[in-house]
Amino acid sequence: MIDQPFRVGFIPLVDAAALMVAVDKGFTKAEGLNVELVREVSWSNVRDKLNIGLFDAAHLLAPVAIASSLGLGHVKVPIVASFNLGINGNAITVSPALHAALMSELDGDPTDPMATAQALRRVVVARARAGADPLTFGMTFPFSTHNYQLRFWMAAGGVDPDEDVRLVVLPPPYMVESLANGHVDAFCVGAPWNSVAVDLGVGHILHFVSDILLRAAEKVLAMRQNWAEKNPDTVAALTRAHVKAAAFIEAPENRDEIAAILAKPQHIGVSPEVLLRTLDGRLKISPDGTMRESGRYLLVGREGAGRPDPVQAAWLYAQMVRWGQAAISPEALKIAQDVFRPDLYDAALGIAGSAPTDVPDAVGAFAGPPFDPANIAAHLAAFEIAHMKS
Repeated sequence: MIDQPFRVGFIPLVDAAALMVAVDKGFTKAEGLNVELVREVSWSNVRDKLNIGLFDAAHLLAPVAIASSLGLGHVKVPIVASFNLGINGNAITVSPALHAALMSELDGDPTDPMATAQALRRVVVARARAGADPLTFGMTFPFSTHNYQLRFWMAAGGVDPDEDVRLVVLPPPYMVESLANGHVDAFCVGAPWNSVAVDLGVGHILHFVSDILLRAAEKVLAMRQNWAEKNPDTVAALTRAHVKAAAFIEAPENRDEIAAILAKPQHIGVSPEVLLRTLDGRLKISPDGTMRESGRYLLVGREGAGRPDPVQAAWLYAQMVRWGQAAISPEALKIAQDVFRPDLYDAALGIAGSAPTDVPDAVGAFAGPPFDPANIAAHLAAFEIAHMKS
């Protein structure tokens, strides 16, 4: 048993469930770890405390781990991820006014992201002609899946996210209040905050992120690379504990217990009923009670979700290039992919000879050509809207 507490930072989101369950159900203790979970409000807090050593590991946005390793937006601190805490799990929620405007302009299925993106373009054009302020969308961090998912969806419909709308950073727990107060017209965030907005009558869930990307790496269990290299046994123990937690979460008979664990004030602190809906992938999408179900809303342990996939890292790096956050280079791509460490996952579980993950179109985007990590430049050249560095 490691007597000294192993401190792990997290944001109150459902995709931190494996962390909470691993500790609450004793999976970390069984691996000889004395884990202390520390709840934070903002991703910058989590990143900074991990980088300077106040946290030993963290629930971290996958793009932040890559940006930290590349030295983008802050100091350069190489990060590795031995476990993927969640695939998908985000949603785009819009105000009642914007929802009504989009539906009035919609030509097609409201669950089709191309149809809604084109409707958004028509709304944006009409507002500009009327002299109205640009629409404002909240996202959690410049280096975030939420930022890239919003941008990917908008741009597919002809909306330039840097010219036609405003994107602002908000911590996840503050999204609902900002929508209710009219500070933003929409936001992209992880569960449970989309459902909270719907339950309060201030938002409509427009899309699950699985509508936009079939498989999107969201959060990772992140550690500093130099620390991980010095403590391989601890990394393996922590990884095994989270694999066990993920399997526990995915078992339907455990859902009520898991919702109760996540609902604790020191964890997420919202109603177990809201959390249960998220875990089941059956969400109320409108204040009128309309429900929508998806088996892909959030993957924690199914479909190999926990094993880090370097293709996902490559896609996230490609978005950084597309939107002018990073220059394109083979060296940077390698650094990005080296953040996601399936070898550490395999070693922890004693897996040998796993199949390679670097295959094209492992992301499954609704628009554009299949993603090939071996040819990012050609992939990005297919998009009309981009702001790449010259």
